[in-house]
This record gives sequence, structure tokens and C-alpha cells, in this order.
Amino acid sequence: MARFLIAPRDTKFYDLFEQQSTNLVTGADKLVDLFENYRDVELKAKQLKELEMQGDTITHAIMQKLHSSFVTPIDREDIALLTHTMDDIMDFIEAAGRTAYLYRVEQPMDRARQLALVIARITYKLSEIMPCLRHREQFKKILEECVEINRLENEADDIHHAATAELFHNYSDACFIIKWREIYQHLENATDRGEDVADILEGVVLKNA
Repeated sequence: MARFLIAPRDTKFYDLFEQQSTNLVTGADKLVDLFENYRDVELKAKQLKELEMQGDTITHAIMQKLHSSFVTPIDREDIALLTHTMDDIMDFIEAAGRTAYLYRVEQPMDRARQLALVIARITYKLSEIMPCLRHREQFKKILEECVEINRLENEADDIHHAATAELFHNYSDACFIIKWREIYQHLENATDRGEDVADILEGVVLKNA
């Protein structure tokens, strides 16, 4: 069955995907700043919430357009899956910052800083390759960078495993362990969703190349 691309003049899906990826970069940068400069935590948590809400707005705009469009640039199910998975990344970024604030974490752990930096690197990569969806001649770059995103997620897995081991080996306070285990899980989930987005993009490229 022949595949159709949206006419060049209709770039709204691409515009919205790129807005979402830019929002993710901003959110990841805010998360890095939260853990690197641990002050004004309530304010920074609120800023992350605002970005999460902005991401929700973009998600709703994409889904509304999806339901009102007869022809889409890529498969409809891929648009929906890509949209919701990108939204999940922002949800977990916000959840990590919110949890640190609500649990009154006194100081961030080094492993949290490391995971936040990996999340930021993943979002940078996604923001870099998202515009390539517009151009088939740039599909190869998407595939190359998806490999790097997968590598970053593996790096995050190693950090998360080490963080969990250190948490149980070095600390005995149950409340402290519970707090940090939850924060680490939010951070790990964000990297997992980043890899999921890369996998979706890889599938889109292979189907439409």
C-alpha cells in the first residue's frame, strides 16, 4: 500500500514534535540545575510543573490534529505513540523534581546528578534529530543518533543499578532509602522513555525510507 506524506505547506505535526522536543530540553536543563544548584527547590519544582503542563498542551494539540487530519506524514499509530512517549519523558522529569521537593530532600545524591545529565543528553539528541523527520535524506542521521540514545540509556541503567546498590549498602535509614529509591526510579523511567522514543523514530524511518 502506498504511503503518503503531508504536503510541504502542512508542517504542523513536525512543528509540534519539535516544540515538544524543545520543551524536553528545557525541562531536562531545569532538572540538571535543580540537582547541581540545590537551592530554591520549591521554585524550581514549580517551573518543572509549568513545563510539564506546557508539554501536555502540545500533546493535546497533536492529538487534536491527528483526529482532524485525513492524511498524516507518518502512520497515525506512530504519531500517537511518539506523542505520548515524549510526554512521558517530561512527566518523569517533573516527578523527579517534585518528589525531591515534597520529600524535603536536603541534598542531592551524586548519582541523581549523573542521571539528570544523561537525561539532558538524551533530550539534546532528540531535539537534534526531530527536525530530520521532515527530510528523507536526513533519515540516516536519525538512525545513527538513535544508536547513541540507546547507548545513553544503557549508561543510565548502569548508574541506576550502582545508585540502588549504594543506597542499600551505605544507608540504614528506611525513610531516606524510600525517598531516594523513588527519585532514582523517576530518573530511570525518563531515560527508558527516551530510548522508547528513539525506537519509535527508528521504526518510522525504516517504514518510510
